[in-house]
Amino acid sequence: MTWSEFSARQPLLEQACWDTLYMVGWSTLIAVAGGLPLGVLLVLTDRGGLLQNVVANKVIGQVVNIARSMPFIILMVALMNFTRSITGTTIGREAAIVPLAIGAIPFFARLVETAVREVDGGLVEAVQSMGGNTWTVVRKVLVPESLPSLISSTTTTVVALIGYSAMAGTVGAGGLGDIAIRYGYQRFETELMWITVAILAVVISVIQFAGDYAARSLHRRGGSSGPAPRLRLLKAKEPATADISKVA
Repeated sequence: MTWSEFSARQPLLEQACWDTLYMVGWSTLIAVAGGLPLGVLLVLTDRGGLLQNVVANKVIGQVVNIARSMPFIILMVALMNFTRSITGTTIGREAAIVPLAIGAIPFFARLVETAVREVDGGLVEAVQSMGGNTWTVVRKVLVPESLPSLISSTTTTVVALIGYSAMAGTVGAGGLGDIAIRYGYQRFETELMWITVAILAVVISVIQFAGDYAARSLHRRGGSSGPAPRLRLLKAKEPATADISKVA
């Protein structure tokens, strides 16, 4: 590929980059909004959990497992009618967000479940002894204490969604995957295909670095401050317990 040919394709590549970031950004937000409570619920309803319900836990777990096991290309086809009912079309970046988000929610939920299970049970017991209910435990302990792992889980989900978005290009979703298929494969412009691969590699590397840096920063901050400041925010049932917590 000559420089003039690359210059002619440059606006196409720039638009494809923005389309990929647009699809991945919105689907990540939806995946986090849906996967975070689902992952926490899997922990709470498990045996010994604060909301122990074995039947509900098994049902939710099976739904998550089935959704995770479905190949993304099949999921896109299976959701075409649902996608059309929401976006009015089955092609384009807006239409691609629907299967991307639905496919990422169970994936992120399992990562959230793993992260939340790593929280020290002693902190949960401490909050309960001070009168904290289930919502307080989730808000004051489970989510804050697992935040570094949740950041890493989000990074992993974003990287996976970038791969999914490239796959979505095979059905006209747009983005870098669409460029690689239409020009790199169908028109035999191999150089352009490798350029899209390089762009994807750079984007993934930047996102992975930013996610790892944020997770390490939160981990160091949490390790230096400890859980005590969070526990002081809780309201105790008995004045004596409140006085002890203030002294602590």
